Amino acid sequence: KSKFTGKGESIENQIELCRQYIDNTYPDMPEQDIVVFEDEGFSGKNTERPQFQEMMKMAEAGEIKAIVCYRLDRISRNISDFSRLIEKLEEMGIDFISMKENFTPDNPMGKAMMYICSIFAQLERETIAERILDNMHELAKTGRWLGGTTPTGYESKEINSRIELDGKKRKMHKLEIIKEEADLVRLIFKKFFETNSLTKVDEYLLMNNIKTKNNKNFSRFAIRAILENPVYMSADMDAWEYFENKGVEVFAPKECFDGKYGIMAYNKTKQNTNKSHNIREITEWIIAIGKHKPLISGADWVKAQSPPR
Repeated sequence: KSKFTGKGESIENQIELCRQYIDNTYPDMPEQDIVVFEDEGFSGKNTERPQFQEMMKMAEAGEIKAIVCYRLDRISRNISDFSRLIEKLEEMGIDFISMKENFTPDNPMGKAMMYICSIFAQLERETIAERILDNMHELAKTGRWLGGTTPTGYESKEINSRIELDGKKRKMHKLEIIKEEADLVRLIFKKFFETNSLTKVDEYLLMNNIKTKNNKNFSRFAIRAILENPVYMSADMDAWEYFENKGVEVFAPKECFDGKYGIMAYNKTKQNTNKSHNIREITEWIIAIGKHKPLISGADWVKAQSPPR
C-alpha cells in the first residue's frame, strides 16, 4: 500500500480478509504456514519492493503453495510486470488468487480477466501521472515556488495572490534572497571556477569553517547539488539557448528571457519512496521563469555544468 493510513483498505484490513479467504479455501492450513508480506509506503507501479522480493525468493525456493492478495493492483500496476509474474507462478505451480476480483489463473477466462484488470490499473497510474504533468504546466505559467526545503540562498515568501489548481484555490509563494546564504552560493561558484574541483572547494570550505544552512560541514554531494541547481541562474539568453539546445520544454517565450528573474525547473526530481530523490533526465524538466532574483548569470551556470576534475 502506497500511503500510511489506518482507514479503509488499511494493511491490517487487507491481511485479515486474506486470512479469512485462506481459512475457507485451505481449512487444513496450519497458522504457522501462513506468511504475511506487507510493503506499506510502496507504490504498486513496479515490483521493486522489499517484501515482494522476499516473497518471490521463497516462491523460487519452492516454499510457497499459493499467493493470496487483496486486489490485483496490490501486486502490480505495470502490465509487463504482472504478465511476467503470472507466467512465472504458473511455471512454478503456484496458485494465485485475487480476493477482490475473485479471479484465478487456472482457467482461460480468469487469466484473461486478470490481464484486463491489470491494464486498467496501469491506465489509472498513467492518468494520474498525466494529470500531475498538466498541473506542472499550469504552475510553470506562474513561476511559483512549490514549497519544501528552500535552496541555499533563498527563503519562501507568500504572494498576495492565488492560483486555481484541480478546482481549488492554492496559495502562491516565491523565493526571496537571504544575503548571507546568497554570498555563500556565489563563493562556491567562484571557487569552483578557480579550481574546477569539487574536492578542492570542499577543502576550502572546511578549512574556513564554512557550514551549510543547517550548520553542517559541506560534502562534495552538497556542493554539486548547488552547482547543478538551475534556480540560481538568470533567465537570460544564455539560459534560453542552453535549454533549447538540450531539448528541454521551455514554458516561456524567448523574448521573456531578459535576465530580470531566475529560472524555475519543474518535474526535475523523481519522488522515490524510501529513497533519496533522483534527478530526472534534463529532457523531462519543465523550465519556466520564476519570480525570484538570480544569483549568477546564465553563462556562469552553463560553465559550471562542465565535468569537474
